[in-house]
Amino acid sequence: MIPMMIGFVVMGPISGALSDKYGTRTLATVGLGIVGAAFVALSTLSYNFSYPEFAAIIFIMGLGSGMFGAPNTTAIMNSVPRRQRGSASGMRTTLQNSAQTASLALFFTIIIGVLAATLPTALSNAVTDAGAPQLAPIMSKIPVTSALFSAFLGYNPVGAILSALPHQLTASLSPSAVATLTSKQWFPETIAPSFMGALRVSFYIGAVMAFLGAIVSALRGERTIAEEETKVSSTVKKV
Repeated sequence: MIPMMIGFVVMGPISGALSDKYGTRTLATVGLGIVGAAFVALSTLSYNFSYPEFAAIIFIMGLGSGMFGAPNTTAIMNSVPRRQRGSASGMRTTLQNSAQTASLALFFTIIIGVLAATLPTALSNAVTDAGAPQLAPIMSKIPVTSALFSAFLGYNPVGAILSALPHQLTASLSPSAVATLTSKQWFPETIAPSFMGALRVSFYIGAVMAFLGAIVSALRGERTIAEEETKVSSTVKKV
């Protein structure tokens, strides 16, 4: 995620300076549009993607986030009277932190939900193709969360599963099938297509949310309370 952070750090100050000069609406809207486009680009990657391609996409996403962040914060602060900006800043921070936590929970909920629908069939078909169809009913019952975190940790649980099965069943497996099932590559490569399908669903949802946010940003008003306060103050001084 370092490329995303770099993109955010690079664009944040630039976007803040530009928003002071040209206004917040266009920059915030374009920034969210870039984020949405980056989500769409991520959804096109295969599970064995090259890192430079992935890094380029998340760098662009970081640029979009940086382009959105400073102008949007400025717009929020300028939309409330000066005496209420402390409260507005606190509410903005609270909502942002809460949304980040909720988004992680939603992300893993989507991943687990989609995997629960697709992974049992994928595992069953994979063990059958590996020459061990008698294991299909057992492998299809592996808990989704266990399979997911085993893959994250680089651990193949098939060896532990085989050791817990009756000897009569494991003895019926050919040595080549056992070697295939217990290899380091078999398990992650088996669940990868299902996992990428789940990721794509979350990317599509992220893209839709970003594009909706861009539309809302484009529809925001141009005048702000800060501008009105400045005009009133100037008028009072003249009087």
